[in-house]
Amino acid sequence: MKNAFINQCCNENSPKWKDAIHRETPIYSRNNDIRSEFERDYTRILHCEAYRRLKHKTQVFFAPHNDHICTRMEHVSHVASVASTIAKYLGLNDQLTSAIALGHDIGHAPFGHHGENCLNKLLEQKEGANAPKKFWHERNSLFFADYIETLQDPNGIQQPLNLTYGVRDGLICHCGEIDQQGVKPREEAIDLYSIKRPGLTQPFTWEGCIVKIADKIAYLGRDIEDARAYHILDMSSYRQLREIVGSTLGFEKKGAHALRSGKAVNTTVLINDLIIDLCEQSTPEKGLSFSDEYFRFILELKKFNFANIYNHWRLGEFAIYAENIINTLFRTLQKTQVYAKNGRIPQVLKIYPKLCSTFEDWLIRYSNYHPFSVEKHSFVDKKAILRYNIPQVFDVTDNDSFTKCIIEYISGMTDQFAIQVYEEIITF
Repeated sequence: MKNAFINQCCNENSPKWKDAIHRETPIYSRNNDIRSEFERDYTRILHCEAYRRLKHKTQVFFAPHNDHICTRMEHVSHVASVASTIAKYLGLNDQLTSAIALGHDIGHAPFGHHGENCLNKLLEQKEGANAPKKFWHERNSLFFADYIETLQDPNGIQQPLNLTYGVRDGLICHCGEIDQQGVKPREEAIDLYSIKRPGLTQPFTWEGCIVKIADKIAYLGRDIEDARAYHILDMSSYRQLREIVGSTLGFEKKGAHALRSGKAVNTTVLINDLIIDLCEQSTPEKGLSFSDEYFRFILELKKFNFANIYNHWRLGEFAIYAENIINTLFRTLQKTQVYAKNGRIPQVLKIYPKLCSTFEDWLIRYSNYHPFSVEKHSFVDKKAILRYNIPQVFDVTDNDSFTKCIIEYISGMTDQFAIQVYEEIITF
Protein backbone atom coordinates (compact mmCIF):
# COMPACT_ATOMS: atom_id res chain seq x y z
CA MET A 1 0.00 0.00 0.00
CA LYS A 2 1.27 3.47 -0.87
CA ASN A 3 2.86 5.32 2.08
CA ALA A 4 2.28 2.29 4.30
CA PHE A 5 5.63 2.93 6.03
CA ILE A 6 5.42 6.71 6.31
CA ASN A 7 5.41 6.57 10.11
CA GLN A 8 8.59 4.43 10.01
CA CYS A 9 10.47 6.92 7.82
CA CYS A 10 13.92 7.88 9.09
CA ASN A 11 13.32 11.60 9.59
CA GLU A 12 13.29 14.18 12.37
CA ASN A 13 10.26 12.52 13.96
CA SER A 14 11.88 9.08 14.16
CA PRO A 15 13.31 7.87 17.49
CA LYS A 16 16.29 6.60 15.45
CA TRP A 17 17.00 9.96 13.84
CA LYS A 18 19.72 11.16 16.20
CA ASP A 19 21.66 7.89 15.87
CA ALA A 20 21.10 7.72 12.10
CA ILE A 21 22.61 11.15 11.38
CA HIS A 22 25.48 10.78 13.86
CA ARG A 23 29.00 11.21 12.46
CA GLU A 24 32.11 9.97 14.24
CA THR A 25 33.93 13.18 13.40
CA PRO A 26 32.26 16.55 12.76
CA ILE A 27 32.04 17.16 9.05
CA TYR A 28 33.21 20.42 7.54
CA SER A 29 30.39 22.79 6.62
CA ARG A 30 29.66 25.31 3.90
CA ASN A 31 27.68 28.46 4.57
CA ASN A 32 25.68 27.98 1.38
CA ASP A 33 24.97 24.22 1.56
CA ILE A 34 21.31 23.32 0.89
CA ARG A 35 21.68 19.53 1.15
CA SER A 36 20.43 17.22 3.88
CA GLU A 37 22.86 15.02 5.83
CA PHE A 38 22.07 11.98 3.67
CA GLU A 39 22.28 13.97 0.44
CA ARG A 40 25.77 15.05 1.49
CA ASP A 41 26.70 11.41 2.05
CA TYR A 42 25.35 10.56 -1.41
CA THR A 43 27.55 13.15 -3.13
CA ARG A 44 30.60 12.22 -1.04
CA ILE A 45 30.27 8.60 -2.19
CA LEU A 46 29.59 9.71 -5.77
CA HIS A 47 32.87 11.65 -5.90
CA CYS A 48 35.11 9.15 -4.10
CA GLU A 49 37.64 7.08 -6.04
CA ALA A 50 36.33 3.67 -4.91
CA TYR A 51 32.97 4.45 -6.50
CA ARG A 52 34.60 5.56 -9.75
CA ARG A 53 36.53 2.31 -10.00
CA LEU A 54 33.32 0.26 -9.93
CA LYS A 55 32.90 0.86 -13.66
CA HIS A 56 35.86 -1.48 -14.24
CA LYS A 57 35.01 -4.12 -11.65
CA THR A 58 33.28 -7.42 -12.33
CA GLN A 59 29.62 -8.02 -11.59
CA VAL A 60 29.49 -11.62 -12.86
CA PHE A 61 31.51 -11.74 -16.08
CA PHE A 62 35.20 -10.95 -15.62
CA ALA A 63 36.85 -7.86 -17.17
CA PRO A 64 34.21 -7.59 -19.90
CA HIS A 65 35.18 -6.14 -23.26
CA ASN A 66 31.52 -5.93 -24.27
CA ASP A 67 30.29 -2.45 -23.31
CA HIS A 68 26.77 -3.75 -22.79
CA ILE A 69 27.65 -6.31 -20.10
CA CYS A 70 26.81 -5.30 -16.55
CA THR A 71 29.74 -4.04 -14.47
CA ARG A 72 29.73 -3.44 -10.72
CA MET A 73 28.89 0.24 -11.26
CA GLU A 74 25.88 -0.58 -13.41
CA HIS A 75 24.71 -3.08 -10.79
CA VAL A 76 24.96 -0.36 -8.14
CA SER A 77 22.87 1.92 -10.36
CA HIS A 78 20.23 -0.80 -10.74
CA VAL A 79 20.12 -1.29 -6.97
CA ALA A 80 19.79 2.46 -6.41
CA SER A 81 16.95 2.66 -8.92
CA VAL A 82 15.05 -0.27 -7.41
CA ALA A 83 15.61 0.89 -3.83
CA SER A 84 14.56 4.46 -4.60
CA THR A 85 11.34 3.32 -6.27
CA ILE A 86 10.38 1.16 -3.31
CA ALA A 87 11.29 3.79 -0.72
CA LYS A 88 9.30 6.52 -2.41
CA TYR A 89 6.21 4.34 -2.78
CA LEU A 90 6.26 3.08 0.80
CA GLY A 91 6.87 6.56 2.25
CA LEU A 92 10.43 6.04 3.49
CA ASN A 93 13.50 8.29 3.25
CA ASP A 94 14.63 8.16 -0.38
CA GLN A 95 17.77 10.19 0.33
CA LEU A 96 19.05 7.70 2.91
CA THR A 97 18.10 4.77 0.70
CA SER A 98 19.90 6.21 -2.33
CA ALA A 99 23.09 6.98 -0.38
CA ILE A 100 23.29 3.41 0.98
CA ALA A 101 22.60 1.90 -2.44
CA LEU A 102 25.22 4.05 -4.17
CA GLY A 103 27.95 3.05 -1.73
CA HIS A 104 27.03 -0.52 -0.88
CA ASP A 105 29.72 -2.13 -3.09
CA ILE A 106 32.63 0.34 -2.84
CA GLY A 107 34.61 -2.33 -0.95
CA HIS A 108 34.14 -5.05 -3.56
CA ALA A 109 37.25 -6.87 -4.76
CA PRO A 110 38.27 -7.17 -8.42
CA PHE A 111 36.82 -10.16 -10.28
CA GLY A 112 33.55 -10.09 -8.34
CA HIS A 113 32.65 -12.63 -5.69
CA HIS A 114 35.43 -14.93 -6.86
CA GLY A 115 37.98 -12.22 -6.12
CA GLU A 116 36.37 -11.79 -2.72
CA ASN A 117 36.71 -15.51 -2.05
CA CYS A 118 40.38 -15.47 -3.11
CA LEU A 119 41.23 -12.68 -0.68
CA ASN A 120 39.33 -14.48 2.06
CA LYS A 121 41.31 -17.68 1.45
CA LEU A 122 44.56 -15.76 1.72
CA LEU A 123 43.51 -14.37 5.09
CA GLU A 124 42.37 -17.76 6.35
CA GLN A 125 45.87 -19.13 5.71
CA LYS A 126 47.37 -16.67 8.17
CA GLU A 127 47.87 -17.82 11.74
CA GLY A 128 48.11 -15.94 15.02
CA ALA A 129 45.75 -14.30 17.47
CA ASN A 130 45.99 -10.92 15.73
CA ALA A 131 45.83 -12.20 12.17
CA PRO A 132 42.94 -10.79 10.12
CA LYS A 133 40.37 -13.57 9.82
CA LYS A 134 37.87 -12.80 7.08
CA PHE A 135 37.42 -10.72 3.97
CA TRP A 136 33.83 -9.93 3.02
CA HIS A 137 32.92 -7.03 0.81
CA GLU A 138 30.12 -5.63 2.99
CA ARG A 139 32.54 -5.01 5.85
CA ASN A 140 35.17 -3.82 3.37
CA SER A 141 32.74 -1.23 2.02
CA LEU A 142 32.43 0.15 5.55
CA PHE A 143 36.21 -0.02 6.01
CA PHE A 144 36.87 1.90 2.79
CA ALA A 145 34.26 4.51 3.69
CA ASP A 146 35.74 4.99 7.17
CA TYR A 147 39.50 4.72 6.60
CA ILE A 148 40.51 4.75 2.94
CA GLU A 149 38.37 7.12 0.89
CA THR A 150 38.92 10.87 1.19
CA LEU A 151 37.70 14.09 -0.40
CA GLN A 152 39.08 17.61 -0.38
CA ASP A 153 37.54 20.07 2.05
CA PRO A 154 37.18 23.77 1.05
CA ASN A 155 40.79 24.35 2.16
CA GLY A 156 42.17 21.66 -0.15
CA ILE A 157 42.89 19.18 2.65
CA GLN A 158 41.95 15.55 2.01
CA GLN A 159 39.56 14.46 4.75
CA PRO A 160 37.87 11.08 5.48
CA LEU A 161 34.31 10.77 4.19
CA ASN A 162 32.86 10.79 7.73
CA LEU A 163 29.52 9.31 6.65
CA THR A 164 26.48 9.19 8.90
CA TYR A 165 25.76 6.11 11.00
CA GLY A 166 22.62 5.35 8.98
CA VAL A 167 24.57 5.11 5.72
CA ARG A 168 27.55 3.29 7.25
CA ASP A 169 25.18 0.76 8.81
CA GLY A 170 23.51 0.20 5.44
CA LEU A 171 26.87 -0.55 3.82
CA ILE A 172 27.86 -3.38 6.16
CA CYS A 173 24.33 -4.81 6.51
CA HIS A 174 23.32 -4.84 2.84
CA CYS A 175 23.98 -8.52 2.10
CA GLY A 176 21.28 -9.69 -0.29
CA GLU A 177 22.43 -13.30 -0.47
CA ILE A 178 20.42 -14.44 2.56
CA ASP A 179 16.92 -15.56 1.59
CA GLN A 180 14.48 -14.01 4.05
CA GLN A 181 10.85 -13.04 4.25
CA GLY A 182 9.57 -10.38 6.61
CA VAL A 183 12.79 -8.35 6.80
CA LYS A 184 12.65 -5.79 9.61
CA PRO A 185 15.31 -3.45 11.03
CA ARG A 186 16.97 -4.03 14.38
CA GLU A 187 16.24 -1.59 17.19
CA GLU A 188 19.64 -0.70 18.61
CA ALA A 189 22.58 1.27 17.23
CA ILE A 190 25.58 -1.02 17.69
CA ASP A 191 29.32 -0.89 17.06
CA LEU A 192 29.35 -1.80 13.37
CA TYR A 193 32.77 -3.43 13.60
CA SER A 194 31.34 -5.91 16.10
CA ILE A 195 29.48 -7.53 13.18
CA LYS A 196 31.51 -10.63 12.33
CA ARG A 197 29.57 -12.27 9.48
CA PRO A 198 27.59 -10.95 6.50
CA GLY A 199 23.83 -11.21 6.30
CA LEU A 200 23.03 -12.15 9.89
CA THR A 201 22.61 -8.63 11.33
CA GLN A 202 19.64 -6.68 10.04
CA PRO A 203 20.09 -3.00 9.13
CA PHE A 204 19.27 -0.29 11.67
CA THR A 205 16.71 1.41 9.40
CA TRP A 206 13.90 0.36 7.11
CA GLU A 207 15.79 2.18 4.36
CA GLY A 208 18.76 -0.13 4.87
CA CYS A 209 16.42 -3.12 4.69
CA ILE A 210 15.11 -1.90 1.34
CA VAL A 211 18.64 -1.82 -0.12
CA LYS A 212 19.18 -5.36 1.16
CA ILE A 213 16.11 -6.54 -0.80
CA ALA A 214 16.82 -4.32 -3.82
CA ASP A 215 20.27 -5.89 -4.18
CA LYS A 216 18.66 -9.27 -4.88
CA ILE A 217 15.95 -7.88 -7.16
CA ALA A 218 18.54 -6.04 -9.26
CA TYR A 219 20.92 -8.88 -10.01
CA LEU A 220 18.64 -11.86 -10.68
CA GLY A 221 17.24 -10.86 -14.07
CA ARG A 222 20.26 -8.92 -15.28
CA ASP A 223 22.63 -11.84 -14.73
CA ILE A 224 20.41 -13.99 -16.95
CA GLU A 225 20.37 -11.28 -19.62
CA ASP A 226 24.19 -11.09 -19.65
CA ALA A 227 24.53 -14.88 -19.67
CA ARG A 228 22.39 -14.97 -22.79
CA ALA A 229 24.62 -12.36 -24.45
CA TYR A 230 27.66 -14.58 -23.81
CA HIS A 231 25.83 -17.73 -24.99
CA ILE A 232 26.13 -19.29 -21.56
CA LEU A 233 22.54 -20.56 -21.66
CA ASP A 234 21.35 -23.23 -24.09
CA MET A 235 17.85 -24.26 -25.18
CA SER A 236 17.59 -26.69 -22.28
CA SER A 237 18.18 -23.78 -19.91
CA TYR A 238 15.44 -21.73 -21.55
CA ARG A 239 13.01 -24.61 -21.18
CA GLN A 240 13.96 -24.83 -17.51
CA LEU A 241 13.22 -21.12 -17.13
CA ARG A 242 9.77 -21.58 -18.61
CA GLU A 243 9.13 -24.42 -16.20
CA ILE A 244 10.15 -22.25 -13.26
CA VAL A 245 7.71 -19.53 -14.34
CA GLY A 246 4.93 -22.02 -14.95
CA SER A 247 5.36 -23.89 -11.68
CA THR A 248 5.78 -20.84 -9.42
CA LEU A 249 3.78 -18.04 -11.07
CA GLY A 250 1.57 -19.78 -13.59
CA PHE A 251 1.83 -18.85 -17.25
CA GLU A 252 -1.38 -16.82 -17.23
CA LYS A 253 -0.55 -14.73 -14.16
CA LYS A 254 1.23 -11.42 -14.08
CA GLY A 255 4.97 -11.86 -14.13
CA ALA A 256 4.84 -14.82 -16.49
CA HIS A 257 5.34 -12.41 -19.38
CA ALA A 258 8.84 -11.82 -18.02
CA LEU A 259 9.73 -14.60 -20.48
CA ARG A 260 9.38 -13.75 -24.14
CA SER A 261 9.48 -16.15 -27.04
CA GLY A 262 10.28 -18.96 -24.60
CA LYS A 263 13.80 -17.60 -24.21
CA ALA A 264 15.14 -14.42 -22.66
CA VAL A 265 14.08 -13.00 -19.36
CA ASN A 266 12.90 -9.43 -19.82
CA THR A 267 14.89 -7.74 -17.07
CA THR A 268 12.80 -4.58 -16.80
CA VAL A 269 9.53 -6.53 -16.60
CA LEU A 270 10.95 -8.92 -14.02
CA ILE A 271 12.24 -6.06 -11.84
CA ASN A 272 8.97 -4.16 -12.16
CA ASP A 273 6.87 -7.18 -11.14
CA LEU A 274 9.09 -7.98 -8.15
CA ILE A 275 8.93 -4.34 -6.97
CA ILE A 276 5.14 -4.23 -7.27
CA ASP A 277 4.70 -7.53 -5.44
CA LEU A 278 6.99 -6.39 -2.61
CA CYS A 279 5.19 -3.06 -2.26
CA GLU A 280 1.77 -4.76 -2.24
CA GLN A 281 2.73 -7.41 0.30
CA SER A 282 4.85 -5.45 2.78
CA THR A 283 3.58 -3.88 5.99
CA PRO A 284 5.37 -2.54 9.08
CA GLU A 285 3.89 -5.41 11.07
CA LYS A 286 4.84 -8.15 8.60
CA GLY A 287 8.06 -6.57 7.36
CA LEU A 288 9.36 -6.40 3.79
CA SER A 289 7.87 -9.46 2.14
CA PHE A 290 6.98 -10.98 -1.19
CA SER A 291 3.90 -13.09 -1.84
CA ASP A 292 4.47 -16.82 -1.40
CA GLU A 293 4.45 -17.42 -5.14
CA TYR A 294 6.97 -14.69 -5.89
CA PHE A 295 9.22 -15.75 -3.03
CA ARG A 296 9.26 -19.31 -4.44
CA PHE A 297 9.97 -17.83 -7.86
CA ILE A 298 12.96 -15.88 -6.48
CA LEU A 299 14.36 -18.99 -4.79
CA GLU A 300 13.99 -21.07 -7.94
CA LEU A 301 15.46 -18.34 -10.14
CA LYS A 302 18.44 -17.97 -7.82
CA LYS A 303 18.96 -21.74 -7.85
CA PHE A 304 18.77 -21.66 -11.66
CA ASN A 305 21.40 -18.91 -11.84
CA PHE A 306 23.83 -20.83 -9.67
CA ALA A 307 23.40 -24.06 -11.61
CA ASN A 308 23.50 -22.57 -15.10
CA ILE A 309 25.50 -19.33 -14.83
CA TYR A 310 27.68 -18.85 -11.75
CA ASN A 311 28.96 -22.44 -11.85
CA HIS A 312 29.32 -22.58 -15.63
CA TRP A 313 32.62 -24.06 -16.78
CA ARG A 314 33.59 -20.95 -18.77
CA LEU A 315 33.40 -18.78 -15.68
CA GLY A 316 35.26 -21.49 -13.81
CA GLU A 317 38.13 -21.33 -16.29
CA PHE A 318 38.47 -17.59 -15.93
CA ALA A 319 38.18 -17.93 -12.15
CA ILE A 320 41.40 -19.98 -12.23
CA TYR A 321 43.09 -17.14 -14.13
CA ALA A 322 41.73 -14.51 -11.70
CA GLU A 323 42.86 -16.50 -8.70
CA ASN A 324 46.36 -16.77 -10.11
CA ILE A 325 46.45 -12.99 -10.61
CA ILE A 326 45.41 -12.24 -7.03
CA ASN A 327 47.70 -14.86 -5.50
CA THR A 328 50.68 -13.66 -7.56
CA LEU A 329 50.12 -10.05 -6.50
CA PHE A 330 49.79 -11.09 -2.87
CA ARG A 331 52.95 -13.25 -2.88
CA THR A 332 54.94 -10.54 -4.66
CA LEU A 333 53.95 -7.83 -2.19
CA GLN A 334 54.44 -10.08 0.85
CA LYS A 335 58.13 -10.24 -0.07
CA THR A 336 58.47 -6.47 0.24
CA GLN A 337 57.94 -6.07 3.99
CA VAL A 338 61.62 -5.81 4.90
CA TYR A 339 61.99 -3.07 2.27
CA ALA A 340 58.85 -1.34 3.55
CA LYS A 341 60.36 -1.20 7.04
CA ASN A 342 63.42 0.58 5.62
CA GLY A 343 61.52 2.88 3.25
CA ARG A 344 63.02 1.20 0.18
CA ILE A 345 60.04 -0.18 -1.77
CA PRO A 346 61.48 1.07 -5.13
CA GLN A 347 64.57 -1.03 -4.50
CA VAL A 348 62.54 -4.24 -4.80
CA LEU A 349 59.66 -3.16 -7.07
CA LYS A 350 61.32 -0.73 -9.49
CA ILE A 351 61.10 -3.23 -12.35
CA TYR A 352 57.30 -3.12 -11.94
CA PRO A 353 56.61 0.63 -12.40
CA LYS A 354 52.82 0.63 -11.99
CA LEU A 355 52.86 -1.73 -9.04
CA CYS A 356 55.74 0.15 -7.42
CA SER A 357 54.26 3.64 -7.72
CA THR A 358 50.75 2.75 -6.58
CA PHE A 359 51.76 0.45 -3.74
CA GLU A 360 54.29 2.92 -2.34
CA ASP A 361 51.75 5.72 -2.60
CA TRP A 362 49.30 3.47 -0.70
CA LEU A 363 51.88 2.82 2.02
CA ILE A 364 52.71 6.51 2.42
CA ARG A 365 49.07 7.49 2.72
CA TYR A 366 47.84 4.79 5.04
CA SER A 367 50.81 3.43 7.00
CA ASN A 368 53.91 4.46 8.92
CA TYR A 369 56.08 3.92 5.82
CA HIS A 370 58.66 6.67 5.17
CA PRO A 371 60.59 6.77 1.86
CA PHE A 372 64.33 6.40 2.41
CA SER A 373 65.17 9.41 0.26
CA VAL A 374 62.24 11.79 0.02
CA GLU A 375 64.04 14.39 -2.09
CA LYS A 376 65.08 11.85 -4.72
CA HIS A 377 61.77 10.03 -4.56
CA SER A 378 60.38 9.74 -8.08
CA PHE A 379 57.04 8.08 -7.51
CA VAL A 380 55.14 10.14 -4.92
CA ASP A 381 53.83 13.68 -4.98
CA LYS A 382 55.16 14.79 -1.59
CA LYS A 383 53.10 17.99 -1.51
CA ALA A 384 49.92 16.01 -2.19
CA ILE A 385 50.68 13.60 0.64
CA LEU A 386 51.04 16.51 3.07
CA ARG A 387 47.48 17.51 2.26
CA TYR A 388 46.04 14.28 3.70
CA ASN A 389 44.43 14.57 7.13
CA ILE A 390 43.89 10.85 7.78
CA PRO A 391 44.98 8.57 10.62
CA GLN A 392 47.53 5.78 10.23
CA VAL A 393 45.71 2.60 9.28
CA PHE A 394 48.51 0.04 8.86
CA ASP A 395 51.83 -0.72 10.58
CA VAL A 396 54.50 -1.99 8.16
CA THR A 397 56.55 -3.40 11.06
CA ASP A 398 53.72 -5.72 12.14
CA ASN A 399 53.26 -8.88 10.07
CA ASP A 400 49.49 -9.11 10.46
CA SER A 401 48.96 -5.43 9.78
CA PHE A 402 51.17 -5.58 6.68
CA THR A 403 49.15 -8.55 5.40
CA LYS A 404 45.94 -6.58 5.93
CA CYS A 405 47.55 -3.64 4.13
CA ILE A 406 48.25 -5.79 1.05
CA ILE A 407 44.79 -7.33 1.05
CA GLU A 408 43.13 -3.92 1.15
CA TYR A 409 45.40 -2.57 -1.57
CA ILE A 410 44.47 -5.46 -3.87
CA SER A 411 40.78 -5.19 -2.99
CA GLY A 412 40.71 -1.63 -4.32
CA MET A 413 41.99 -2.62 -7.77
CA THR A 414 39.86 -2.79 -10.87
CA ASP A 415 39.94 -5.96 -12.97
CA GLN A 416 41.98 -4.24 -15.66
CA PHE A 417 44.56 -2.76 -13.30
CA ALA A 418 45.05 -6.09 -11.53
CA ILE A 419 45.69 -7.71 -14.91
CA GLN A 420 48.14 -4.94 -15.90
CA VAL A 421 50.32 -5.20 -12.79
CA TYR A 422 50.15 -9.02 -12.97
CA GLU A 423 51.51 -8.84 -16.51
CA GLU A 424 54.30 -6.54 -15.27
CA ILE A 425 55.33 -9.30 -12.90
CA ILE A 426 55.20 -12.24 -15.29
CA THR A 427 56.54 -10.51 -18.41
CA PHE A 428 60.30 -10.65 -19.00
